[in-house]
Amino acid sequence: MLHLESYQNWLKSLKYHIHHSQQRAMLAVNSEMVLLYWKIGQEILQRQQSEGWGAKVIDQLSRDLTAEFPDMKGFSSRNLKYMRKFAQEWTEFEIVQQAVAQLPWSHNVILLDKLNNEQERLWYARKAIENGWSRNMLVHQIEGQLFYRQGIAITNFDKTLPDTQSDLARQAFKDPYIFDFLNLTEQRHERELEQALTKHITQFLLELGAGFSFVGSQVKLNVGGDDFYIDLLFYHLKLRCYVVIELKTCDFKPEHIGQLNFYLTVVDNQLKTEIDTPTIGLLLCKNRNKVVVEYALQNNPLPIGVAEYQLQQLLAEFDME
Repeated sequence: MLHLESYQNWLKSLKYHIHHSQQRAMLAVNSEMVLLYWKIGQEILQRQQSEGWGAKVIDQLSRDLTAEFPDMKGFSSRNLKYMRKFAQEWTEFEIVQQAVAQLPWSHNVILLDKLNNEQERLWYARKAIENGWSRNMLVHQIEGQLFYRQGIAITNFDKTLPDTQSDLARQAFKDPYIFDFLNLTEQRHERELEQALTKHITQFLLELGAGFSFVGSQVKLNVGGDDFYIDLLFYHLKLRCYVVIELKTCDFKPEHIGQLNFYLTVVDNQLKTEIDTPTIGLLLCKNRNKVVVEYALQNNPLPIGVAEYQLQQLLAEFDME
């Protein structure tokens, strides 16, 4: 049962907070608005618990706040319910202030709608801030289950790169890579896969992740009068190095590492400059045996990562709980 006097006092307090927030920032600063929404959501939770108010109070509150602030569009019943859920899911003010308040409200709504795990939700929030993801990009990365794929490619970076470079390089790679934007069947030659990826270079770059810049496909290297061709060559802006990507439409074989080593050595000698760090290799194959890959990389002197690719979107392969 809604106690009128108690409700009116609470409504007066909320109006004060909103007016005060407008005066300080005119709600133009995104973080101020998100923090305000969190405070309103927290107030709704506390009042419902202490006063025993039901869900109908949100509809009443929506009408009253909309009447008081007609120029503000954020006080619909639906949005107030999101504010309540926002405060319910993010209980620590420090996390709200330092992370999610730096994201647009629409991004936070996506995180609430699509994710149930707080650790996963916070990870995507920080990645969205770090990489400047748009709303659609955030949805794309969540649906592509990036949380479960990033940083798990098999590599030897811990033995071949300095610690800081090793950590950054490991996070730059994922496993598997999802090429669901390609209209290809499984039975394709490597050249066809390469051509398709080059044709859809924008989507390919999105799947590779932040920092990758496309240099070329079938990049010619001349060694001792003989020509050799790299499938795909990229430059990573954060790592400040070339990245050689080799495509294999078959299962991983140890001899693939030898071929990639050769390309890395030539790129380091012919393309790398003094300001560049050592070239890194990424071998993308249809399937790989983890143990075989680990043995192949164990004593390899050059930095290489091995990952699988898939032509179809991941199904429910990961435990989402």
